Amino acid sequence: MTKTQDIKLFEDSKIRTVWDSEKEKWYFAIVDVVSVLTGSSNPSDYLKKMKKREPSLAEGWGQIVTPLSVETAGGKQRVNCADAEGMFRIIQSIPSPKAEPIKQWMAHVASQRIDQMQDPELSINQAMDDYRKLGYPEKWIKSRLKSIEIRNDLTDEWKRSGVKEGSEFAILTNILTKEWSGKDVKSYKAYKCLKKENLRDNMTNIELVLNSLAEAATTELSKQENPKGLSQSSKVAKKGGGVAKVARQQLENQLGRSVISSQNAKDIRTLESPEDQKQIED
Repeated sequence: MTKTQDIKLFEDSKIRTVWDSEKEKWYFAIVDVVSVLTGSSNPSDYLKKMKKREPSLAEGWGQIVTPLSVETAGGKQRVNCADAEGMFRIIQSIPSPKAEPIKQWMAHVASQRIDQMQDPELSINQAMDDYRKLGYPEKWIKSRLKSIEIRNDLTDEWKRSGVKEGSEFAILTNILTKEWSGKDVKSYKAYKCLKKENLRDNMTNIELVLNSLAEAATTELSKQENPKGLSQSSKVAKKGGGVAKVARQQLENQLGRSVISSQNAKDIRTLESPEDQKQIED
């Protein structure tokens, strides 16, 4: 069984979701949906009060909720989620003009996933549309989609090597990132003033290219060295990150500046440096 986290857009709001490949259904982070419906800055508190108002909802809460691992401000943690049916039960207890639109949106997300399983190109097109809606430039979107493909190749190789999804993937990603960039994931995100946001979605074009080089190199080295488990794969990840580290240092020597940028998604969507644009165009 594979559980894959994703972020879906309802209007301009991000809702964290998890796809369960065995059950073939989406699960939605409850606090994200409640935040959209109520506009509350503290959806967890809203839920507590709602359950006090409705004893029947509180009694059936265990059947509605499924704790799943999703990204939070403190890294990946287990967050209460619900499938579409469970979310509909929660939504009916929240007076909101967005109740019906969000139920229709959930139904669309579910049917869209089935279509994408039949035609993977639809998934790529959807990702492009989502990034466009968020305001990312076209050149950045192309780099980001390529980086997703490279990342998927790497995680497939880690699975083949016996590395466990979740915490072990995070450990290897941290090793690889620190080796090429000089920063572990936590400090890298702090440098960009990020909390729960995805680091790659906040990388500049050059950062994306270097990160992809590190991941692609790690994939090829892993295929050649055939490591077994986390310990051996950690050594390969360090080597792969080292390939991109050399490339970064050479580029920085030519530019006379660091390419590890404090820019985040907001900056990337509004202003990319001429140097970065020229690098991609060349």
